[in-house]
Amino acid sequence: MTLHALTGTVLAWDLPLTDVEFGPELCGPGSFTGVIEPRLANLTTAHVDAGTTLLFAERDHTLMWGGVIWRAEPEGQKVRLEAAGFGSYLTKRHDLHGNLDGRGPWVNADPCQVIRDAWAYCQAQPDGDLDVTVDATTSAAKVGTPAEPYSTAWWEAPPLNTVVDDMVAVAGGPEWSETVAWSGNAPTRRIRIGWPRLGTRRQDISFTSGINVITTVPVEYDADNYAQVVVGLGAGEGRSRRRAVDAARNGRLRLEQVLEVPNEKANDRLAARARTERVSRSVIGEVTEVVLRDHPAARIGSFQIGDDVRVRLNDEWTQYDGWARITGWSLRPPSDDEPEQVTVQLVRADRYTYGA
Repeated sequence: MTLHALTGTVLAWDLPLTDVEFGPELCGPGSFTGVIEPRLANLTTAHVDAGTTLLFAERDHTLMWGGVIWRAEPEGQKVRLEAAGFGSYLTKRHDLHGNLDGRGPWVNADPCQVIRDAWAYCQAQPDGDLDVTVDATTSAAKVGTPAEPYSTAWWEAPPLNTVVDDMVAVAGGPEWSETVAWSGNAPTRRIRIGWPRLGTRRQDISFTSGINVITTVPVEYDADNYAQVVVGLGAGEGRSRRRAVDAARNGRLRLEQVLEVPNEKANDRLAARARTERVSRSVIGEVTEVVLRDHPAARIGSFQIGDDVRVRLNDEWTQYDGWARITGWSLRPPSDDEPEQVTVQLVRADRYTYGA
């Protein structure tokens, strides 16, 4: 399905495509690729006008993905489409007024609110409303201080996506992703904001070799980023510089990493960041991707970005059993002799620590 981005006019209810693959991601817009059938290529130019057309993907009458078409490239008898989620629109928009037209500067502000401010500013400008709603989530994280407020300068014209990226990067800050759904015959689009995290630990589904896992990237064992000792270095210089050391012994050779946080002045926050970093680095052996088939063990569409899922894999090199967090997925519909499958991007769940 395609819509005109400004008027909401339906351009095509059904746009037959081949080589389709699409899906969302954690703290990003996700992507879509596909090819218009040769016999339809000369009939759909207006239906896929790059830069002003919204595209939605449906499966079994459920909307699975939505975004903006950014590229419609003819290739002989075909047209190849590339689209990205609604968050990608913020990369094409800039703060032309400074502080998002008076919404800032921000002092001890909730980064969730600053994300909403960025979207409100974006959609308040002429011809800039994508009808995206943003969750009313709040957090205990803070951005900006009386001495150093968070601000954006009109003369620098920063892209709006950098404001959102800055809020996600705040210590203990929120996460976001995108969802779409039907409201009658109209597709809604939503930015989900989660704090202290998106998703939840799922006891009701699993990814298991021989059951719903078709193929997998081999388990990675890489010690380059491994460490049981993290030294956090905060604000200050010389002997007066803030420092926090978080260490743990586990019977392995001692490895150390230094975490530079030059603007952190609070010892407790620096210690918390050092511990978070140490926990994230104290994992060796990780599954980064699995390919699934639709199965009662984990139906396609039953899991969301941010969910923790039990992963059990057996191959010629290893037997792996652990919790992994979903950071993205891409669905490939069935075509010819190829069955439907979904590729899921994963990270070890214990790389994350979440506070209340």
